[in-house]
Amino acid sequence: MRTFGIYIIGDEILSGKRKDAHLTKIIELLNARGLQLGWANYMGDIPEQITASLKASMARGDIVFSFGGIGATPDDYTRQCAADAADVVIERHPAAVAELEARYGQDAYPKRVLMADFPKGSAIIPNPVNRVAGFSIHEHYFVPGFPDMAHPMVEWVLDTYYPHLFNQRDYAESSIMVMEAGESRLIDLMNEMLHKYPELKLFSLPKLDERGTTEVGMKGLSVQVYAAMEDIKQAVTALGYPWKET
Repeated sequence: MRTFGIYIIGDEILSGKRKDAHLTKIIELLNARGLQLGWANYMGDIPEQITASLKASMARGDIVFSFGGIGATPDDYTRQCAADAADVVIERHPAAVAELEARYGQDAYPKRVLMADFPKGSAIIPNPVNRVAGFSIHEHYFVPGFPDMAHPMVEWVLDTYYPHLFNQRDYAESSIMVMEAGESRLIDLMNEMLHKYPELKLFSLPKLDERGTTEVGMKGLSVQVYAAMEDIKQAVTALGYPWKET
C-alpha cells in the first residue's frame, strides 16, 4: 500500500498565530476513502529544511500533501523548494495563468501572476474558491494554507488520481481497556505480541484514572489483528487483570 503524508508549513503555525486546521481534516478525508495517514511534519519557513524534507519524501515515493507557502510574497518558499527538491527550474504555467486571468483580468499583473510560477513539469490543482491554482509534481500536491481552499483541493486530488486505492486495504484496529495494571506491568506482554506478530503495530494509551487503566491494541491486517487481540485477552486474564472491550 502507498504511504500518505502531509507537510504543514509556516512560522505562523509554530508561533501560535494560527492554529493548524489540516491534520484532523486530512485524517478524516483519508479515512472516509479507506486510506490512512502515515506521517505528518510541521515545518517553519526554513528553505533548507523544506527542500531536504521534500527531496526525502519524493525519493521514498510517498503521496504527499503540502499546505502553505505557495503565495507570491518573499516569505513564501515552498514553490522554489519543490523545484529544488525535484531538481528542475521554475517556469510560468500557462493553465495557472489562465485561471488567474479568468479571476482577476488585468489585475493579475504584475504580481498575482507570480503565483503561476511552478516547478517545470508540474500539473495544476484547481482552486474552487479564488482560482489561484495549486500544483503537483512527483505525487506531491501543494495547496494553500487556507483550509477553505486547501481541503476541497485535497479531495479533488484524491478523487481524481487515487480512486483505485479507495477501500482496498485489509486493515483493522482493535483494543481493550486493561485495569489495575498500568503500562509498566504490561510491557513484557507487549514485547511478546510484537515478536509474535511483527507485521502489526502495537499501541498503548494510559489513562489518568484511579484504576490504572491502559488501552492496549493492535492494528494492521485484520486476520492477524483479531488473532493477536485474542492472545492479548487470554494473557491479560491469565495475569489476573480485569479488562473490557473498547
